[in-house]
Amino acid sequence: MANAIDGSVINWPSVHREALDILKAYLRIDTSNPPGREAPAARFLGALLEAEGIQTRYLETAPEREILYARIPGDGSKRAFMLCNHTDVVPVEPQFWTKPAFEGVEEGNRIYGRGAVDMKGFGVMQLMAFLLVKRSGIPLKRDLIFCAVPDEEALGAYGMQWLCDHHPELVDEVEYEMNEGGSGSTEFQGKARQVFTVATTEKQVCWLRLTAVGTPGHGSVPHDLEENSAVRLAKAVQRLAEWERPLTFVPETEAWVTRLAEAGLLPGFDERARLEDTIRASPPLRAMFTNTLNVTMLESGIKANVIPAQSTAVVDCRLLPGQSREDWRQSVQDRIGDERVTVDFHEQIAGDVEPASAPWDTEFYRVIEDVITEAIEDAVVVPSMTVGGTDNRFLRARGIPAYGFAPCVLSAEERAGFHGNDEYLTVENLNMGCELTYEIVRRMCA
Repeated sequence: MANAIDGSVINWPSVHREALDILKAYLRIDTSNPPGREAPAARFLGALLEAEGIQTRYLETAPEREILYARIPGDGSKRAFMLCNHTDVVPVEPQFWTKPAFEGVEEGNRIYGRGAVDMKGFGVMQLMAFLLVKRSGIPLKRDLIFCAVPDEEALGAYGMQWLCDHHPELVDEVEYEMNEGGSGSTEFQGKARQVFTVATTEKQVCWLRLTAVGTPGHGSVPHDLEENSAVRLAKAVQRLAEWERPLTFVPETEAWVTRLAEAGLLPGFDERARLEDTIRASPPLRAMFTNTLNVTMLESGIKANVIPAQSTAVVDCRLLPGQSREDWRQSVQDRIGDERVTVDFHEQIAGDVEPASAPWDTEFYRVIEDVITEAIEDAVVVPSMTVGGTDNRFLRARGIPAYGFAPCVLSAEERAGFHGNDEYLTVENLNMGCELTYEIVRRMCA
């Protein structure tokens, strides 16, 4: 469709084709983390901005790793607005993909590739909004910033955390920021209704390492099971898997429940038992109301005929806002109840910030809500919590309202692509995201 903005006309079919070509080329850049090597992605996006005469900087955070930071100046009557995305992706196990992961394959109405939904697709939506603002020449009341960072998938030490530590002046000028974390869905709890979540907070990453010790011996001889470290570790993991924990409500999830109950999509707090039963029956919902843990890595043994002296497991835990990492570590240790299985923090979380919450009674939230409800009849927009970690936590910790929101409607199958196999984004979602991201940016900055 064509949309008149301040006397200019946006040829959306042309924009859609451009965005599709950019995304397919972007997906062909392998930025798997580890090892990272996201500099080519930063240069790819930066070249598109430089061709339009946009002020562009590249900040090296480590060899072959760069932050792209670009700006369109406003009149300074309001503080800056930042569009932020990450250029790295999680690795793939290609034997489980039916499509090549790094070729940007378009098939039917789908664009396949690692990063299509997490989050190169959304990065292209932001990029197109940024380019359209520049091309339209509309006067801006605030600077508009485009920031593409590496290393988000490994907790951001060489990405957003580096930027905050080394160039705080580029961050602290920002009044609002838009990144990943929330989006629209085609249905909610089996009901056909488009629900859009705007992430205003997130859970805290708390990766733990379990270490079990025993006595080695020859694998051909019967061995005391209590002295086999692998057996001790297996028992510890089983105790964690069977651990039932209570549901906890925080302000964001209370508001989430209230608004969805008003829309007839959830039981309300006046039906507490039914509400809790509904939450417990759905793993995605349950993750919003309890600390979670999942065993993700196991290591034991050095040879087929040697009983292992030490076995380890890494457990991915995500804590609700306000929870203490140390208290949780001790709770896990107490739950295991075995002094020969120790629980320590996984080294990669050292130095990470504790997540804070952003308010949702803001100009930015109201703009998102207005744009979505005007564009999509009967849409429900609710503040929410990201159950995974994002770079937003670094900005929220500095008092910046950073929202996680991609303005597109993801099906359950598309959502399964986050860190999954055969990741894809539909062409319709790419088109919708470009149009709605632009409109959000225009209303925030013009």
